[in-house]
Amino acid sequence: MSNHTTQLAGSPTGSGDRTRLPLAALLALATAVFITSLTETLPAGVLPAMSAGLGVGESAMGQSVTVYAIGTALTAIPLSAATAGWRRKRLLLTAMAGFAVANTVTAVSANYPLTMVARFVAGVAAGLAWALLAGYARRMAPVHLQGKAIAIAMAGIPVALSLGVPAGTFLGKALGWQAAFGSMTVLTVALLAWIAATVPDFPGQRQHGRAPMLRTLTVPGVAPVLFVTLVFVLAHTVLYAYIAPFLDGLGMGGSTDRVLLVFGAASLVSIWLVGAHINRRLRTLTVAAGLLVAGAAALLAVAAGSPALVYLAVTLWGLGWGGAPTLLQTAVGDAGGEAADAAQAMLVTLWNAAMAGGGVIGGILLGLLGPASFPWSVLALLIPVLVVVIAARAHGFPAERPHMTS
Repeated sequence: MSNHTTQLAGSPTGSGDRTRLPLAALLALATAVFITSLTETLPAGVLPAMSAGLGVGESAMGQSVTVYAIGTALTAIPLSAATAGWRRKRLLLTAMAGFAVANTVTAVSANYPLTMVARFVAGVAAGLAWALLAGYARRMAPVHLQGKAIAIAMAGIPVALSLGVPAGTFLGKALGWQAAFGSMTVLTVALLAWIAATVPDFPGQRQHGRAPMLRTLTVPGVAPVLFVTLVFVLAHTVLYAYIAPFLDGLGMGGSTDRVLLVFGAASLVSIWLVGAHINRRLRTLTVAAGLLVAGAAALLAVAAGSPALVYLAVTLWGLGWGGAPTLLQTAVGDAGGEAADAAQAMLVTLWNAAMAGGGVIGGILLGLLGPASFPWSVLALLIPVLVVVIAARAHGFPAERPHMTS
């Protein structure tokens, strides 16, 4: 692991002070995370307009989110392996250019199959970007600030969910759903210039030998982190994807936007807290994240007729979930060592597989048991998550991150 750590902490091409974070470059990565997250979830905010414009039912149009996740899950590992030797800046620019093309096609398309192809391409670009971004943030920062660097980069997720989707929905209602996707293209083109101007470059990491991804699973600590990622994301998605019908079942169907805003605000607080303490308390923070989401699910299970309990639960949910991407990507990067890039690609694949699976499982639960079953399902899934985190004391979720100085 020492070779990998040296490379991550080494100076980038043309870098300056290695005792501080390169905020302009990290904010560019955060914007890239924002674009990938918003591109994935934007159809949810303009679904009726998209289905009417393309002449398909809402259930068929809803698969535009699923096909995006499938594109990411299917291609993250093979593309990451194929591009392992590429220089990182070139790869990042290529991935973001893919988003610009995909969103442009989506914005001008009047054909459902063409739109679905564009959504799949966007998912492929997301697979490249997500497997790259956390490691990129790590390599920009000195070792003692790597966790904070990843936290800054991952801040794009709650911003996209809490502010981006409502803003895109408003724009879609005011100017049409095509304008919402067109605005994503404009933002991406501006980001390409931002990346070119501020983000440092790094060499790729050549893969040696056969089946590097399979070998990565044998590295101590990687498998537990990947398991926790799969099940934790699955638990979250079962509830998040169907939050509107769940709230409707509580008589709060008109409050979905406010509930998501509270969730997003709490998530931002969580990212700040995780960024401030992850270097010394990764294990504690991960256990706390699971307990907070479990507590939120327990409150939601008994929250019928009490909006105050719902808002309290959503606050706890956001506090537990907001920092989860940072915690899990840091944990898998630490555990992976020299195979960190391969481990990140596997995490991205499992993350998106869990999102797709959460949508399917949530739909089955909704049809068979109703929305009241969601909180209990989340609780059941979080039990093995907490067991594995607690058990992975030596590798995966150690009390102290490796290579940290006192």
